[in-house]
Amino acid sequence: MVKTKQEGFHHIGLLLVVAVLVIIGLVGWRVFSHQKSGSGAPSEILNSADSAEEKAVAAGKYLSRNKCEGTKKLTLTHLPMKEEDFTILIPYGLTVGGHVTPIDHQYFSPADYKSPRDAYPVYAMADAVVTEIQPRTTGRGTEYRMVFTHSCTSLYYYDLVTSLTGKVKEAYDKNPNDINLPIKAGEQIGKIGGQTLDFAVWDTSKALTGFVNPASYDGEAWKIYTADPYPFYTPALRQLLIERNPRTAEPIAGKIDYDVDGKLIGNWFEKGTGGYRDFKNAAMEYWGGHLSIAPDMYDPSVIVISIGNYDSYPKYGPNLDTTTTDGSDARQYYARAGGPDPATIDQTSGLVRYELVQRKYITPIGETWNNMSLIKGPKAVNTSSAVIGTVLLQMTGPRTLKVEVFPGKTAGLVDAFGAQAKTYER
Repeated sequence: MVKTKQEGFHHIGLLLVVAVLVIIGLVGWRVFSHQKSGSGAPSEILNSADSAEEKAVAAGKYLSRNKCEGTKKLTLTHLPMKEEDFTILIPYGLTVGGHVTPIDHQYFSPADYKSPRDAYPVYAMADAVVTEIQPRTTGRGTEYRMVFTHSCTSLYYYDLVTSLTGKVKEAYDKNPNDINLPIKAGEQIGKIGGQTLDFAVWDTSKALTGFVNPASYDGEAWKIYTADPYPFYTPALRQLLIERNPRTAEPIAGKIDYDVDGKLIGNWFEKGTGGYRDFKNAAMEYWGGHLSIAPDMYDPSVIVISIGNYDSYPKYGPNLDTTTTDGSDARQYYARAGGPDPATIDQTSGLVRYELVQRKYITPIGETWNNMSLIKGPKAVNTSSAVIGTVLLQMTGPRTLKVEVFPGKTAGLVDAFGAQAKTYER
């Protein structure tokens, strides 16, 4: 159920002029072995004849490894990091690198990306039971993903914790495969440094409605229960984290589920690759079959086209994208202004072309934003007028989509699908 090599933002120098990669470097994308669908997976739970409460409890048991109890609502009473140890809260919904679909966690951005590992203490945000700790070893060392179970309907999690401390470390060292440790709000559970802290709330009583086919997400079972954290905070913490969040559009927590049945907008998965379910194509990493057409996380007036296998397409000149990637073959671009609204595109629309352009953010006074300092309301703009490529799409059914990417070509040079066209589904 968990991800195996997921990296957060850490300082490795200038990479892509895209979202928060302008300065702060590589974002993670390699994942843990996905949990197999079936055996009470969320899509099966949602489709069952059980009551709403029974479905919520069943989902909570699934996510907590059958260790949850009750349905008490979560209240987040503590920050995960000291107020002075983080600068901004990055909302849900970023697409970058192998994170091709909108990201299902927020990021607490450290005060110093050049800080050493273990520079900052990490605390529990609410009373809970730690029900899962999954390690991952990278070139930087071992990092930990932790699930905190408050009840069968309220859970939260962290990822990229760089070390465990106190009784959490003792419990993990004793039996890493069976964690069931009560923890109090404000207790230190570990440390982090040099990168972001991943965080999300899961509310199993309110499955997201903007995923047309929930079964496509069974391999990351928590995703469809991703919840806006703001209602769970105390008033003082809510206000602080509103102030630390650059996003001003509602919902300010961000959004990850944009699907509209029968329309182009939202997430798509190459036919036969299984989405986030059991991965079926060993020839490529799982995100290679992903495609997202969705609003930008900070500036929803702009559409981001996120393509998992962009670098696998033949290249044409002269305006090829030569920027360094994270090695995933995935790319994210803005749809050039003036293109059709993907929320209106359906089977009757025929061939649709979007020209792709590089992206960056500017501040309210028009200066380039470094993606780390605290501002409000960044605006998404093109980095230049150059068209990097064109994507050609056609909805062939309510839930089927034909796609081909033409790196280096403008829309005027693309009039029909070729040999590289692929079929996507929800």
